[in-house]
Amino acid sequence: MTVTVVALAAVGCGKSSTDSKSSDTESGSSGSSTYSGKGIGLAYDIGGKGDQSFNDAAYAGFEKAEKEFKISGQDIEPQDGESDADKVQRLTQLAQAGYNPVIGVGFAYAPAVKEVAAKFPKITFGIIDDEQIQAKNVADMVFHEEQASYLAGVAAAKATKKDHIGFIGGVDIPLIHKFEAGYVQGAKSVKPNIKIESQYLTETAQEGGFSSPDKGKDAASGQIEAGADVLYHAAGLSGQGVITEAAAKKVWAIGVDSDQYSQSALASYKDYILGSALKNVGGAVYDLVKSVYEGKPLSGVVRGSLSNDGVGFADSNPKYKAMTDVVAAVDKAKKDIIDGKITVNTK
Repeated sequence: MTVTVVALAAVGCGKSSTDSKSSDTESGSSGSSTYSGKGIGLAYDIGGKGDQSFNDAAYAGFEKAEKEFKISGQDIEPQDGESDADKVQRLTQLAQAGYNPVIGVGFAYAPAVKEVAAKFPKITFGIIDDEQIQAKNVADMVFHEEQASYLAGVAAAKATKKDHIGFIGGVDIPLIHKFEAGYVQGAKSVKPNIKIESQYLTETAQEGGFSSPDKGKDAASGQIEAGADVLYHAAGLSGQGVITEAAAKKVWAIGVDSDQYSQSALASYKDYILGSALKNVGGAVYDLVKSVYEGKPLSGVVRGSLSNDGVGFADSNPKYKAMTDVVAAVDKAKKDIIDGKITVNTK
């Protein structure tokens, strides 16, 4: 199948979008003839596509679904400092054009998804990182981020040579508190007296906590100067600054959401990426599209955990794999969480 990618000027709010079209849009790889939507509508969170983390994970699922089901898709970038009204307009644009499902990437889309989904009851909407919307045509795709972060904490505590590690959160909000809580608990399960630096880049997303690599770099520099030799970030695009600074100072970084060791834009720094706390956003996007394509749309809360591979810890770095004691500790912690022997804190 030949897929042509056409750049479009996004109507309304988005900076840009793409529309991939196939000559056999309706056919699909599994022989479905019931799908009547135009394709997948995806609206990115702050930082947009290219963050090598959260948004890129969503795009990976979008791209996989496009190819597998031979359907088109449109993905739209956010604007800096945009309002809920901008998000409403963006989702409305996608729904009116006939895209199904329409997915908001990030909790900031919750008010917009709630409003627009009510106006388009025949279209399935998805929201990532929010579970407050209760509607028959909405899937709330959420994750046990604290479980993956616990594994990151175990890895950090086993890998540190100074018994001193760091956490850098993008924005000081409950969602990111889950990452910190799991990380701290995991680290202290290995070394109860370990020293942990903790910092949030901004109080609100509008201040750039998820979209400012320079802020991540500055925070990492300060934590390394204080003595930390393993840094875990949950900061979206800002995390690129954490990783570049860790590599420059030859200390470990732990990535988030995507397997950041494998991201091409971070290839120059990958030797210093110990691993990544994974959140299978791409899998959630793909599963929702698949459900709609097959005529059995998901709805309600869909939660990813260690037990269903919705979260995890990436072990792509050969240097990590060579640390057999670290790997063994992480694997044991994963098993204990799945078996219910460990309950991970969310605060």
